[in-house]
Amino acid sequence: MTHNTSLTHHSSYLFKAFAVFALVARYGPVDAQDLPESLSHFKQVQSDPVFTGAAGCWDALIRERGWILKDNDKFRLWYTGYNPEESLVTMKLGYATSEDGITWTRFSDRPIFEECWIEDMMIVPHEGTLYMFAEGADDQSQLLTSTDGLNWKRVGTLDVRLANGSPIPPGPFGTPTAFFEDGMWHLFYERRDAGIWHATSVDMKVWTNLSDTPVIVPGPESYDGLMIAMNQIIKTDKTYVAVMHGTGSPSKPRDWCTYFAVSNDLSVWTKATAGPVFPVKDNKSSGVLVPDGTGFRMYTMHGKIELHR
Repeated sequence: MTHNTSLTHHSSYLFKAFAVFALVARYGPVDAQDLPESLSHFKQVQSDPVFTGAAGCWDALIRERGWILKDNDKFRLWYTGYNPEESLVTMKLGYATSEDGITWTRFSDRPIFEECWIEDMMIVPHEGTLYMFAEGADDQSQLLTSTDGLNWKRVGTLDVRLANGSPIPPGPFGTPTAFFEDGMWHLFYERRDAGIWHATSVDMKVWTNLSDTPVIVPGPESYDGLMIAMNQIIKTDKTYVAVMHGTGSPSKPRDWCTYFAVSNDLSVWTKATAGPVFPVKDNKSSGVLVPDGTGFRMYTMHGKIELHR
């Protein structure tokens, strides 16, 4: 996902061409679907953010997607922090906990992982291991693992292949979003924010595109007509819901918004008819849903973390 100023990648005309084709191929035959009631009408819990950067520290600013898990009676937050005043700006992994998901305590005044660039990350718990999918340097998707959420081991850059088994073309492939079901790992990733591709793997060693055409593309609505990314997938009954992230702002700083897309098979997606969850002008992005036992909370994360119910 590319919110960057000096770190921003420019969209490629090649991927825009793919997007035009995919718009017809993917959106056309799918009827619009409405969301489950549990994912409607989110409102901000309080006027102030529940978590912000710490001025003058390594995490003076918070960047893009972080991740929150409710673990028994505790909420756990992993986030990307950085300090633009450092001579070498590097994205690092921070960690905080909360009893209520509102008041947070940093685990340490230092990052919990700084061996390599960590940005725009998400976590899938599976069989006693936490699998972290994140962007590394140059928007290269990578995998890390941990058993306790504090000590992380980098596995390496994801090996993503075209449908014919050849490596995908060189270049950025970021905002990795993983989903596990029925013995299969599903990976959704963006390339220069110009589309979302879907790859699968049985062992997370090699990921193969189901199609070399993106499954979701920008537009045609204005709120996501320029760039998109996928932040999360949840399943409600028989419907898969993707938390999406998009902008139609041609100039910087861009206004990004959070919205939903739905699917019955993880391959054909259509945007929810409700449109953005919050007004585009509010610039609430990098949204993730957290079940809390009574329903879903929505945390938006880029720049500051805000809670909505």
